[in-house]
Parts: sequence; structure tokens; C-alpha cells
Amino acid sequence: MRKDKRAQAGREAIPPDLAQRCLRIAAYMLEHHATVRQAAKAFGLSKSSIHKDMHQRLPLLHESLGRQVALLLQYNKAVRHLRGGAATRQKFLDARAAEESAPTARQ
Repeated sequence: MRKDKRAQAGREAIPPDLAQRCLRIAAYMLEHHATVRQAAKAFGLSKSSIHKDMHQRLPLLHESLGRQVALLLQYNKAVRHLRGGAATRQKFLDARAAEESAPTARQ
């Protein structure tokens, strides 16, 4: 019961400019299949702001859009270990390629 009162109070407390920002970020994330980090960079905001907008404010503003973004965020969380592994692999492949293409000093 307490949570319902906060949700209703939160719905009224979101300023219009903040509501528009939430909706723009959500549309961007769904269109580009973006992560929180990518959205934060695109909008010039912190990851914390994006996260709060998507998890707390968006479901109050637009329930179905909030569910869609929540699914995207769950997917991103599920595959983040794969993305990290791929980035590490690429880092070492790039380092090896740079090492092989560098001129060797002869003695």
C-alpha cells in the first residue's frame, strides 16, 4: 500500500522537461539497442541518471515503454560478460598486430 502512494506521488512529481527526457532516452535506447553507457554518452548524462530515468521514472510515465526498456536492459545485463570478453580479445589481437607490424631493431 505504501508503494502505491509513492508511485502516485512520483507520477505527479515528475517535471515535464524530465518526462520528455525520459521518453527521448527510451526511444533512443530501443531504436539503437543501446546500453545505459551508450545512452549516457549520447545524451551527455551520467549512467546513474539514465538508470534512474529508465527504472524509476519511465514506468510511471509510460508503462508499456517501460516494460520494453526493462527487457532491453535485462538482455544487456545478460550478455555483458560476452561483450567484455570480446573487447578483451580484441585488445590483445590489436596489441599483437601492432607488435608484429612494428619495425624490429637489429643489433
